[in-house]
Amino acid sequence: MPQSEQFTAPADTAVLERRTVPVDASVDDVLARMRALEATLPPRDGVAVFNRVYLAVTREVGRRIDGGRFTNAQAAITLDVRFAERYLAAVDPTPADRRPPACWRPLLQFRRHPGVRPLQFALAGINAHIGHDLALAVVDACRSLGCEPGDLEDEFDRVGDLLVALEERIREELMPGPDLLQIADPLTHLLGAWSLERARDATWTAARALWALRRLPDVAEEFTDRLDTAVGFAGRMMLTPLPD
Repeated sequence: MPQSEQFTAPADTAVLERRTVPVDASVDDVLARMRALEATLPPRDGVAVFNRVYLAVTREVGRRIDGGRFTNAQAAITLDVRFAERYLAAVDPTPADRRPPACWRPLLQFRRHPGVRPLQFALAGINAHIGHDLALAVVDACRSLGCEPGDLEDEFDRVGDLLVALEERIREELMPGPDLLQIADPLTHLLGAWSLERARDATWTAARALWALRRLPDVAEEFTDRLDTAVGFAGRMMLTPLPD
């Protein structure tokens, strides 16, 4: 079955420095950009599937910030905005002369493949965003706030806990059916080897390593490239077309 058309979007041009939204941008600002993106995409498009998931996560983060659930609201806002910017830049169709990070290419390439199911699109997006973007977003936020990664650990953990809870809901909503059928479904086996909790733990380690390597740009670049490639490989496996 042929792959869908290639999609070209901007990629990182440097390891730890890139285009970002203004420091004073709010969660509402990134929500507006996600809604604008949603309005341009067909519902079955793979990016649209992930975007709906991410909208739900970002709305909940905003509600919890407004409700005083984060110890440091400014740190939570900065991390959330920097995190969202990584995703929005990856799927932005302009300029067309730059490629997206390797972690996003499988989703962008297979976004219209009829043999890929919505759950695969959703989890491949989560894999790219958590496995790669979040580590770099922690570094972005530390630069913006003038702090160390350890100062953001509480905010990181609270956002991660929300994502883990949401992952279960995504699986239930996008793969309905009797348990026996789910056990027999190849999608269950394909995705069973991936864990958001393990990915989140690995991301925190990667973020701390990148921060420690910030004065060694060559090593940091190699580290980031390897991380990007590995996460992209996992995403490609998640998007293996499956029979109905």
